Amino acid sequence: MKKGAVAKLAKFVRRQEKAFKVNMIRSAGNTLFNGLTDQFRSLYILRLGATAFELGLVNSIAGTAATAIALPTGWFADRHGIRRVFLLGSPLIILGSLLFALALDWRLTIPAMLLTLLANQLFHIACPMVCGSYLKSEERATGKQLCDTVSLLPTLVAPMVAAVLISNFGGLNSEGIRPLYFLQTFGFSLVALFTYKYYFDPCKSQSCATRSNFTGELGQVFGKGTAVKEWMVFFFLSSSTYFMSLTYLPAFITEIKHGDEFIVGGVAAASMMLTLLLALPLGRAADTFGRKKVLYATIPLYCASILLLIYAENATMLLISGALQGFYLLSAVTQGAITAELVPVSHIGRWYGILNLCRGLSSIVAPLVGGLIWSVIGAEYVFFFIVLTEACKLTILAILIPETLQIKRSLSA
Repeated sequence: MKKGAVAKLAKFVRRQEKAFKVNMIRSAGNTLFNGLTDQFRSLYILRLGATAFELGLVNSIAGTAATAIALPTGWFADRHGIRRVFLLGSPLIILGSLLFALALDWRLTIPAMLLTLLANQLFHIACPMVCGSYLKSEERATGKQLCDTVSLLPTLVAPMVAAVLISNFGGLNSEGIRPLYFLQTFGFSLVALFTYKYYFDPCKSQSCATRSNFTGELGQVFGKGTAVKEWMVFFFLSSSTYFMSLTYLPAFITEIKHGDEFIVGGVAAASMMLTLLLALPLGRAADTFGRKKVLYATIPLYCASILLLIYAENATMLLISGALQGFYLLSAVTQGAITAELVPVSHIGRWYGILNLCRGLSSIVAPLVGGLIWSVIGAEYVFFFIVLTEACKLTILAILIPETLQIKRSLSA
């Protein structure tokens, strides 16, 4: 049985474009080195002297710049191809990591965060374009889950490796975390060289290097797409959950639940464990039974993980909560399949640009809202707000979003 499943998976990978395969490796490399600092970045900023509100302010200021480039980046990807977007983002993320490593005060992390979010904005447009452009509709959810499974494998070890390094470098303080950013800078440089040498656009789809007018054809996304405005609201809420959790989850674990670096790293690794175990089965389920049914299952389970986090009384409960938090990423990948099927493939770059505008706005609003809630009402209410946001997503999904599995996407401009 296992042999047959492995053979089918190998056959699936072999028939895909080289760009899809190379992007899986590129994404895995970026994820590995991101995983060294993602769970500790907020703590690093706090240890450099920021308050909870100032932590939100750092994220919001950086998010403003990332938001400004969202629409032109999507248009740029449609016009010039995915490769150039990857090559544009690579030096930005390298420089961002280096600036984090050199920061001696929390205010100096603002330019570092700005460059990091700019780079991630570029990657968040280009990476899903690979799956949206080069995978068949009936294989898209499976392909995206496979890509995420491969790219997330490093996250099983990266947070715990980071915790060990932090412990050896002096503990959960700025000087204990700082060396991770020097290591990350080196790692991102290797990934950039790999991308430059091996990733090239096949240019077989109409979304690859098409000639388009920026302002004129943005409007065509709304004219030719399905439930575009409704999905923008859904995407904004989903991104808000992500940025609020990314910003305040490590602080909640350490400051409120009194966890150490190993608990922070363990929660991150546990969430990836569940994701890797269920990614391919849920991808196949989404391709077989429908995208919405998978989301109806995964979103409530993610909410349960947040409630468990709030009421956790020991390290074991925190780690179980972390494992269940993997349902957020599982739902996000299925959401990615829906995203790619709501507009014609020739408009997919501009569509991702519009959604990254929503993502950018959420990166401005969510950390500030979280900081205000933490400072004025209480830390646990940040996470009650996340549960409320996820409930709003489910309502929009049930009432306003169609099942996209059977939608026949036009390949014409």
